[in-house]
Amino acid sequence: MRVDAVVLAGGLNCGPLQQYSTARTEALIPIGGRPMVEYVVNALKHVPAVRRIVIAGPCKDLAPVFKGDAAVQVAEGGDTAIATLLRGVEALEKLPLPAAEVSRWVLIATADIPMITPEAIEDFLRLCQKREGEVYYPVVKREVSEKKYPGVKRTYVRLREGSFTGGNLLLVDKNVIERCIPLAEKIVARRKNPLALCRLLGLKFVFKFLLHRLSLGEAEAKMSALLRVKGVAVVSQYAEVGVDVDKPSDLQLARRWLEAGCRS
Repeated sequence: MRVDAVVLAGGLNCGPLQQYSTARTEALIPIGGRPMVEYVVNALKHVPAVRRIVIAGPCKDLAPVFKGDAAVQVAEGGDTAIATLLRGVEALEKLPLPAAEVSRWVLIATADIPMITPEAIEDFLRLCQKREGEVYYPVVKREVSEKKYPGVKRTYVRLREGSFTGGNLLLVDKNVIERCIPLAEKIVARRKNPLALCRLLGLKFVFKFLLHRLSLGEAEAKMSALLRVKGVAVVSQYAEVGVDVDKPSDLQLARRWLEAGCRS
């Protein structure tokens, strides 16, 4: 499998993290003397399947960080995460690459997952190849997250198979992106609210969710129907896929983990 990568780095540092850093964008909050987006980009660079990398966000902030890095292109982001993604994909299409190496797949990563590793990304791509689909989304079991990062606070959804947190990677067939946009905007807006997400899926799903009878396969099938694509949920055994930095406790965890040399 060959993929292109878009790193979403458009989020402004205007929430609870601003008391810990004066960086204008969250992607540039320093961890161990490096902006956290740099950890994500470096992990992608070490994945053989990744051909081209575009970082989408405010160019005036991001471009100086990656100046002179021929492996990375910075594209101006949009007003929303989806708009930023679309601009990143547009920028990918303009980058030179032999026709034989152009891929239909885009690997989307958020800029706030500094603990991500090449191994975790490679495992996700490998799992994706085991099932036919057009959109692949990783989920991580609660016990996997808490075993590696004791005390980590994540948003979990309790399904029939266990409690899961959503991952921060997405593998998408470029040909279906436009089709998914309307619902994708709603999903992104509700991503931290499991019950609000269930409302998008219908009353039956809300009841099943509340009674913990909703299965991963049922949620996968319903989401596929709504998006009009073949969606696949991939269960990852790598906790770092499901841990992002969006609150002070996350930042403290990332700084402890990375500054202590747990990951190069």
